[in-house]
This record gives sequence, C-alpha cells and structure tokens, in this order.
Amino acid sequence: TVACDSGPLVYPAGFVSIFMGLFYALAEALTFTVQNIFAVLCLATLLLVFLIYLQTYKVPPFILFFMCHASYCVHSTFVLWLSYDPVPSDQPPAGPALGLGLLVFRLAASVKMKVLLFAPGLLFLLLTQFGCRGAFPKLGICVGLQVVLGLPFLLEKPTGYLSRSFDFGRQFLFCWTMNWCFLPGALCLHRAFHLALMATHLTLLLLFTLYWWPRMGECILSLMKDPSKRKVPPKPFIANQIVSTLFTSNFIGIALATSLHYQFCVWYFHTLPYLLWARTAHWLTHLLRLLVVGLMELSWNTYPSTSYCSAAQHVCHAVLLLQLWLGLQPFPKSIQHSKKVP
Repeated sequence: TVACDSGPLVYPAGFVSIFMGLFYALAEALTFTVQNIFAVLCLATLLLVFLIYLQTYKVPPFILFFMCHASYCVHSTFVLWLSYDPVPSDQPPAGPALGLGLLVFRLAASVKMKVLLFAPGLLFLLLTQFGCRGAFPKLGICVGLQVVLGLPFLLEKPTGYLSRSFDFGRQFLFCWTMNWCFLPGALCLHRAFHLALMATHLTLLLLFTLYWWPRMGECILSLMKDPSKRKVPPKPFIANQIVSTLFTSNFIGIALATSLHYQFCVWYFHTLPYLLWARTAHWLTHLLRLLVVGLMELSWNTYPSTSYCSAAQHVCHAVLLLQLWLGLQPFPKSIQHSKKVP
C-alpha cells in the first residue's frame, strides 16, 4: 500500500510511475529544479494547445496573449504546488489525428480519472469512424495499459488498488469545494444532489450527441454498424469536429462536477477560449466573451471561495453552455474542408 500524510494512494498507477521517476532522477535536487521542470511542462501545455488552435482557425490571436499571462491558479498548480493534475492536462486527447489522440488518452487516463470526462466524446468519435466492432478493441487497449501500469499493485493488493484508484463514488470534504459554496454543505454532500447532477450530466451529453456532434447524416443507432454497411460511409473528421466534441464532453462534466478544488482549474482552462469562440453567436460579442473569461479568472483566483464567486462561476458556465447550444449552425452532416474565420 502506497500512503503519505494525507492517506493511502487514491489515483491510478501512472501517477506513481511519473513521480517515482522524478524522485529517483532528482533525489538530490533542490525544489527549485523540480519547479523548473514543471514550468517547462506549463509552457509545453500552452504550445500543444496553440498547435491545436492553429488547426481550427477559431480562436482569435489576441486571446492567446491572455492565456499566457492569465490564470494565476493554473500557474500555481504547475510551479508552486507541483501538482499531478497538470500532467494529464499536458496530454489533451484532441487534434486532427484521432489515432494519436487515442494513444495520448490512454496515457493520461493512467494518471488521473478526470480524463474520463473526455470519454463520451471520444467514444462517439470512435463509433462514428469505426463502428462498434472497431471502436471497442481500441478502448480495450486503454484498459490493457492500465493493467500493465498497475500490475505491481494488482499483484500485491488488487481489491484495494481498484477500489481506491477508480472510486467513482468518492466524496470530497465540503470545506475544500469552491463551486457550490452558495449552497448548504448538507445539501452538497447529499446523495440525491449527486444523482441529480449525474442525471443532468447524462441528459446534456445525450442532447449534444443527438443534435450537435457530427454524425454524417446517419441515425444515432447506425453508429453501431460496421462502416462498410452504412448508407453513408464515414469520412475523416476535420480538426474542428474532433476538438469541439472532446472539449464539449469535458466541459459538461466539469460544469456539473459534485466538487471542484482550486487545482482542478487546469482541467479545462486551456479549452475555454475555443468553447467561447468556436460557434457564432451574435448576442455574445467579443467584449462579453472576455467578460466571461475575466469572471472565471476571478472566481478561480479568490481564496477562500465565496458564495458570490461560486455563483459567478456557474453563471459563466451557463452562458458558455448556452452559446454552444445556440451557435449559428450545428456541424454539417457531411464533411467539408475547414476554412479560416475572417
């Protein structure tokens, strides 16, 4: 059993492998050296995100400046706290190469379960492209990687490792939450509240699956068929279709999380500019979008969190979700070449 002052290990084995490697490689190094490594990790994350945005032509260039200089909370998570949360965030499973993204998803899921918020969108893309028979073997490889990385723990104490590292019913202390501060603690910890959030989460995923995510003009049930047997054979996805599906899937999960802590900001901070500017909404001007970004920044950087900051965060989430839903046009049912946004 791996444990520390805060208790036993409660995360997948990839997290242990990464930090154990850092421990043995830098055992005699100063904390400053480790912070430099995480600073490089922070810059690498920004570079990867910018490369993804370059493929989409959706995010205006000026917002990239704000991404570099904003979010004190994100920079603190990387460089001051040396948290493991940025490690899977440095491996966003998005981009024009779905196969490469799937490989990255497998690695990121071995570090922290939060990456599973991308899973509904990823499953949809895989079913659309490969059908049921082709999609599930690819996901099975992901499970196989978890088994390989967790083998030392599975051989020693399999029940304890699986029950703690993949505990979907884990409940956090209310004193650490920063997204439901305007509600009574007893309500936030009640099982009925958690079930209501889960039901809303699943409902939104279903709605986006049925009406917004690209399906090539096929019935949703036809995604289970082999691609060669469909009326409309699948075509390669363009970058915007992959990025929008995955980022939306992740955002819905975070917006309806039972508890968010300050370091969790890194889970979706780098996706917010794309989600705000990906769809055309005439009622949401550039100034209002920047206001949403500013309020989000304020809510995440206020410690301890207040009822007003927590409520402002949910208002921003609602505005962002509304703009995604009320965008000018859903994705076309047939693939078209992406064009630059003037």
